Amino acid sequence: MTSVYGVTFIGARNQIEEKINEKLSSRGYDIDEIAEDINVACGYLASLTMEVIGEKFKGARQTMTWLAECARLIGSQGQPVSFISPIGVPVVQPYRQKRPFQVITLLQNITLTNDSDKLPLHRQRQVSAFPPNYVHSLDSSHMLMTAIEMEKRGLHFSAVHDSFWTHPCDVEALNSVLRDTFIELYKEPLLEDLKQSWELRYPYITFPDLPQPGDLDLEEVRSAPYFFQ
Repeated sequence: MTSVYGVTFIGARNQIEEKINEKLSSRGYDIDEIAEDINVACGYLASLTMEVIGEKFKGARQTMTWLAECARLIGSQGQPVSFISPIGVPVVQPYRQKRPFQVITLLQNITLTNDSDKLPLHRQRQVSAFPPNYVHSLDSSHMLMTAIEMEKRGLHFSAVHDSFWTHPCDVEALNSVLRDTFIELYKEPLLEDLKQSWELRYPYITFPDLPQPGDLDLEEVRSAPYFFQ
């Protein structure tokens, strides 16, 4: 699941290792005694997992690579990555090279961090964080579109991150609304609009071509029982 948020090999290995440790501990194994073997095995599993994900989900991987490359080009000009979400919310990534400093008092020393917008960009963070941030902006746009449509229908709606709630008697209506709004959102040329906005803002940057779109029929979402639970 976290592959679309730019998970690294180390992150994948740590996630697998956490689950392996849980299973082995529940079966009475001393995981400290075999920690090295677990680490090696989980590294092997992480390599296989990421390789298979790259083969099975090429489109997603190509899109994440495209987003990261665009972020790298923007960052190379000393600019933070910024964009407008599908529902019109302006987003500017705040990542800069924070500089800690100490304040010495009679009682203690306190370390504070200067996070001024005038500090140099943290270019690596700007690049690595953009793909997951952009995906989250799409998720949040979908959530708000669902909330607005539920309000129009006079139905109750609440949400925490990707957990959507309503009264039991209105669950079927919510299932219909969230599918309708999902299709409405992703029928839009989101990446094309994103690239066009950047080309207008940064006319001196040549952005890479968009990844090739897939052949998914969004209408299939309406009949997919496990699309959202």
